[in-house]
Amino acid sequence: MATLSIPPSQNGFSRSFFSTKRPQIVYPFPHSLPRITCSATRDGAKPRENLSPCKHISTVACGLLAVWALTNTSPVIAANQRLPPLSTEPNRCERAFVGNTIGQANGVYDKPIDLRFCDYTNEKNQLKGKSLAAALMSDAKFDGADLSEVVMSKAYAVGASFKGVDFSNAVLDRVNFGKANLQGALFKNTVLSGSTFDDAQLQDAVFEDTIIGYIDLQKLCVNPTISPEGRAELGCR
Repeated sequence: MATLSIPPSQNGFSRSFFSTKRPQIVYPFPHSLPRITCSATRDGAKPRENLSPCKHISTVACGLLAVWALTNTSPVIAANQRLPPLSTEPNRCERAFVGNTIGQANGVYDKPIDLRFCDYTNEKNQLKGKSLAAALMSDAKFDGADLSEVVMSKAYAVGASFKGVDFSNAVLDRVNFGKANLQGALFKNTVLSGSTFDDAQLQDAVFEDTIIGYIDLQKLCVNPTISPEGRAELGCR
């Protein structure tokens, strides 16, 4: 197992990834952080400003402000957060064939993609390489579909079915796969950073060259449905 460390970027953060064969650099994270300004006055002096991510900041209040700003700029749907009403758009399921035109890794979108309860069984042509960032995919069916090279950052796929889906070279960053059926799914050279698989079915799933963080790997390895071959590919202990 090879370890790949990405050096700190302009936002001051770094991440480590693990690949089962060869290291590859992937940047599925926001390229910029919100601007945080802290000011203070002393003896009538002019305020002094510091910028995000809180360089040279010595006050606890500004640190808390920065954390609040970072967590509130993300459109990720929390586990206990209510989903929006089902879209009444007549052709909402066809929007997956177009995808998002903006956002991608940040999970920002010009218009939400609501794919809940849509059926894409054995779709081999129109989903490959699409950006489905922040898509609502719960209870949708993708069995046998080709989702290679898709970008699904911050997608909500709880209870969806992905049996035998090809996720090769896809970016599945911070996706909620809770209770999803992923039996026989192919995760070849797939980024799984920050994604969760609570109570997901992963029998016979293939994890060849999967790129995943150490903490995420530990959480994934807890899933009892992963086959011995899959555990060996992931490096579960």
